[in-house]
Amino acid sequence: MIKQYYKILITIFFLISIFCTHSLSEIIKKIEISGNERIPNETVSMFASVSINDDIDNEKINDILKELYGTGFFSDVNINFNNNVLKITLNENPIIENIYYEGIKAKKIKEPVIKSLKLRNRSSYNLIDLNIDKKRIISSLKNMGYYFSKVDVYVDELDDNKVNIKYIIDIGEKAKIKKISFIGNKIFKDRKLRGVILSEEYKFWKFVSGKKYLNEGLIEFDNRLLNNFFLNKGYYDAKINTSFARLIKDNEFELIYNIDAGPKFLFGDLKLNLPIDYKKDSFLKLEKLLLKLKDKPYSINSIEKILEEIEILALDEQYESVNVQVIEDINNNILNLTFDILETEKFFVERINILGNNVTHESVIRNQLELDEGDPYNEILKNKSTNNMKNLNFFKNVTSTVKNGTGFNQKIIDISVEEKATGEITASAGVGTSGKSIGFGVKENNFLGRGIGLNSNVTISTESIKGLFAVTNPNFLNSDKSIYTSIESSETDKLTDYGYKTNRTGFSFGTNFEYLDDFKLGVGSSNFYEKIETDSSASTNMQKQKGNYWDSFANFKFDYDKRNQKFQTSDGFRSTYYLNMPIVSDTNTLKNTYDYKYYTELYEENITTLSLYLGAANSLNNKDVKLSERLNVPSSRLRGFEYGKIGPKDGSDFIGGNYISALNLSSTLPNFLENAQNTDFLVFIDAANVWGVDYDSSIDESNKIRSSFGVGVDWFTPIGPLSFSLSQTLSKASTDQTESFRFDLGTTF
Repeated sequence: MIKQYYKILITIFFLISIFCTHSLSEIIKKIEISGNERIPNETVSMFASVSINDDIDNEKINDILKELYGTGFFSDVNINFNNNVLKITLNENPIIENIYYEGIKAKKIKEPVIKSLKLRNRSSYNLIDLNIDKKRIISSLKNMGYYFSKVDVYVDELDDNKVNIKYIIDIGEKAKIKKISFIGNKIFKDRKLRGVILSEEYKFWKFVSGKKYLNEGLIEFDNRLLNNFFLNKGYYDAKINTSFARLIKDNEFELIYNIDAGPKFLFGDLKLNLPIDYKKDSFLKLEKLLLKLKDKPYSINSIEKILEEIEILALDEQYESVNVQVIEDINNNILNLTFDILETEKFFVERINILGNNVTHESVIRNQLELDEGDPYNEILKNKSTNNMKNLNFFKNVTSTVKNGTGFNQKIIDISVEEKATGEITASAGVGTSGKSIGFGVKENNFLGRGIGLNSNVTISTESIKGLFAVTNPNFLNSDKSIYTSIESSETDKLTDYGYKTNRTGFSFGTNFEYLDDFKLGVGSSNFYEKIETDSSASTNMQKQKGNYWDSFANFKFDYDKRNQKFQTSDGFRSTYYLNMPIVSDTNTLKNTYDYKYYTELYEENITTLSLYLGAANSLNNKDVKLSERLNVPSSRLRGFEYGKIGPKDGSDFIGGNYISALNLSSTLPNFLENAQNTDFLVFIDAANVWGVDYDSSIDESNKIRSSFGVGVDWFTPIGPLSFSLSQTLSKASTDQTESFRFDLGTTF
């Protein structure tokens, strides 16, 4: 009986609730709009999302108010509903007739400032947007280094509910980075960390570089670079706590990065959990990778490598709807990871929207997508697509959001990009025991928004001048193959020392692409016109080579790269073989070059490198190899000897050889003079040889191992990076010219 009584009460309560709800809601029979002079009634109704015969209540009235105020067209909105008549009374915001900007004359400053503003000519004026735009002007100027800018705004009221806006802008002087400091538990020396970031200290001769001024966007990017650097060095908990600028005097700042590296972590057990019905044989390669990483320092690059392997599996139709969940277990600085491969509900990509690309062509961005419209949706491939776009280095920021599509099993992906400047001007100068040099270059990484790279540079040294103009398309016709072409010219003048001069002008073209995992193949052609001049001081054999030459070569490059990272490598190896095969040539010189480098960490923060370098140049038709084609040991491969002053001699002239070889071992000393923040030390042993004279059997081949050992120092000076070495020869030929001290000092502008 009691239960029945409760059922009756609940039913009565439910019916009363329904009745009350309907009684509070009324129907709109008529809509009256007043006060709108420019905006038609139909547009107001559309903004308000309201129509005749709609139900209306207090909540609906509040929604109408929000919608109309949200348009920015109205300064006042009043709504009244009585006798089924909805009355909307409006007061329109003024229209902006003109906007004036005074104080900024340079187009390169004015355009990016205006581009970020919301208010425009012929748009509606409101005070909120005006204040936001004022802040945006100040923020934009800060991003360009103008930290002391001031902005005053004046609004002139005109007839017909119109206004003029005038911005009086005093940009002030640029804020200079006088000093860069790293504080906290930073582990590494300042010199190494300076090499990670892009910001640099101001010097009066740096008239080209813009990185010497405070730039909030650049500082934020520096933080990401530092964070990734520590993550790849094993510091799993590394944090860049703060980056701030301290005013030293006038417009000079000290830029300070506060770092907490935390303890170093090692990989522990790395496990893979698969759904029961998955074939384990398909994941054997991934299992081997996980096993290989055990007891190695933590590295975010290694994590990305694992996810790349999973991504490759995700391309298989059998595993296309998968996601990865990484479960972490930390035990005494040992990081145990479990990768859960999860099957997800199958969705399809209905549409991919690209937003924010005002310069970059949409096709360039879509070329980076790992999934396309109509494909099964895959979270791994979506994230990889976003990372591909970030790696282009065209954008300041890339974000992606996924929302439900029009169908029950469809997804829409919105990708938003924020573009940044992609051009760069560089100037440099250097002096050392090998001579002096200056250089100038202009580079553009996203020419006309098509993703094409342009590079032009000129370098002048004591004995030579070189110029280059190159064009690179990194994804030709969506083939994932890079193509390039270049025009170059060089002149080497050794008339004073050796009695000859060479002029070489030509062009090259080719392609590079990834043939297998970590293995890249390059195929191309180089074509040069060369003129060799001699005087009476040149040897008889050298004078025989006087004349004009045309040479065409087929070039091949085989590059197997297993380094843990390209920048500041600490583990792995790289093996590269170059082959230059003559097609049209008078001497038909065939060149072979092999370069191998192995990196390892013997102890904490140490980097030890072992390298092998081999080269050969021989004529296929038994002619004499030209002077410009003869080989010399690179200066970095044999310290303790003057560059080009070892090997065979023709009279008093060192002529290089047909063969070269070099073996090098170097090891850094991170704990030596730890408090010397701007100095790094290393020890080295070099051994090399250059031999072979094809044009005269009477000349001594000088087939002898040259070797040396010593210490090298890299010092970041106020002028620029200074590198010098102190060497002691272990073995040499009697004709070789030694060099116990060598230095190179360089800087950029």
